[in-house]
Amino acid sequence: MNRRQFGRTLAGTALAAPTLAALPVHAESAPPEGETPRVPFKISVMLWTVFEKLPFEERLEKVAEAGYHAVELVGSEYKNWSEEDFRRANRRRRELGITFDVTAGLAHGVGDPKAQEAFLSDLRQAIPAMDKIECGAIIVMSGNVVPGLSRAAQHQSCIEGLKRAAEIAEEKDITILLENIDLEENPRYYLWSVAEGFEIITRVNHPRVRFLDDFFHEQISEGNLIEKLEKNIDKLGLVHVADVPGRHEPGTGEINFANIYKKLAMLKYDRYVAMEFIPTGDPVESLRQARQEALRLGARG
Repeated sequence: MNRRQFGRTLAGTALAAPTLAALPVHAESAPPEGETPRVPFKISVMLWTVFEKLPFEERLEKVAEAGYHAVELVGSEYKNWSEEDFRRANRRRRELGITFDVTAGLAHGVGDPKAQEAFLSDLRQAIPAMDKIECGAIIVMSGNVVPGLSRAAQHQSCIEGLKRAAEIAEEKDITILLENIDLEENPRYYLWSVAEGFEIITRVNHPRVRFLDDFFHEQISEGNLIEKLEKNIDKLGLVHVADVPGRHEPGTGEINFANIYKKLAMLKYDRYVAMEFIPTGDPVESLRQARQEALRLGARG
């Protein structure tokens, strides 16, 4: 099950070439003279979108070949790993200079007050595996609209659930990221509005709880991407990149990613920009070009 399939389901209830150089996980390294200068944000890739048929370590090698040094996961990718599987994957990612910056896959969301305890239990149960892969952030969902419950009540449930999750996050030194999903992908999903998402994060008011702004979903739902970035950059913890329509590479559709990258740099956004698109061509080359363009355009911000 990939993360997109998970999002719909939830609401209803790593040898690379020896020339690959490791980059620091906290920033994009300064390139050689004459190449793109450093930008404030970091680049990652959501692994469910590429190389799904390859063994896990080979998938990491492919993204490293494309120049990436951070990878985002779905919990189902390591759910059944043995201790040796964890050791092998960690060994290979360290050899490649890769960090796992975020994971996803909790079974329950925060929007149903009756499922709040189950959500918190999911979160606690996810943390030991996060520790094993040295991953410091997890994506959470609102879940679907609850029949018979007002939007005001679900809004408040999101706030209260995230406040309680923040206590766990602070204790365990992790970050919680709340994500939007558009209604074309899931007509029953509660949190389709990025504007409402930022409002929820404002009310939670905790540094361990931030918003994941998925530009693909946001463009379908509301548009007006840049203004919301300008007003809420302090609440942003992660952005996901894919163009509309089709969830393909930036530049294949209607979103002006050039201006978005420039604006993120101008606003001194220093967290992750994660590619979550379905490549239309060779995946390694598509990922490489997307990363280089993000860095080149961000450097103009």
